[in-house]
Amino acid sequence: MSESLQTLQTGPSAAAPGDFGWHLGMVLRGYQFLFEEAVEGMPAGIRGYQILSTVLHRDPPNQQALGAHLAIDRTVLTYLLDALVDAGVVERVPAPSDRRARKIVATDNGREILAQYEERVATAESELLSGLKEPEADTLATLIARLAMDVHRSQPGSSPCEAMDHLP
Repeated sequence: MSESLQTLQTGPSAAAPGDFGWHLGMVLRGYQFLFEEAVEGMPAGIRGYQILSTVLHRDPPNQQALGAHLAIDRTVLTYLLDALVDAGVVERVPAPSDRRARKIVATDNGREILAQYEERVATAESELLSGLKEPEADTLATLIARLAMDVHRSQPGSSPCEAMDHLP
């Protein structure tokens, strides 16, 4: 047995191969529970929040780019956008680069709503990370972001929503 594998398998808190997935699943479940509570009342729920946040913070050039960024099927995205338009938080406008395409923009109401929900989400995230010291939480967030981008680059069609739906 290699020395690194022996080291990994010794001690009362040693993680066995496969434990990483269980740990990620538990953290994701905890996050999902807190996130769902934080966005309660948001038109289209978690996905509505993610769409509105992406529209405001990433400014995708058109509806297709928005769907690709969030890995949301275009048919599903249409229904979600309909709900957000009906709620008055976004609107569809002609994309400047292609008048046949639509760009999704936030309304003033959408900006106000997102600011309120971002405070709630930030509180939920702080609650989830409350067992860590602040530098540890910052390091974890940085490392998870880097790892997520690596996975996204290597598997660009992967949907985080599907991953959550298929957790055991």
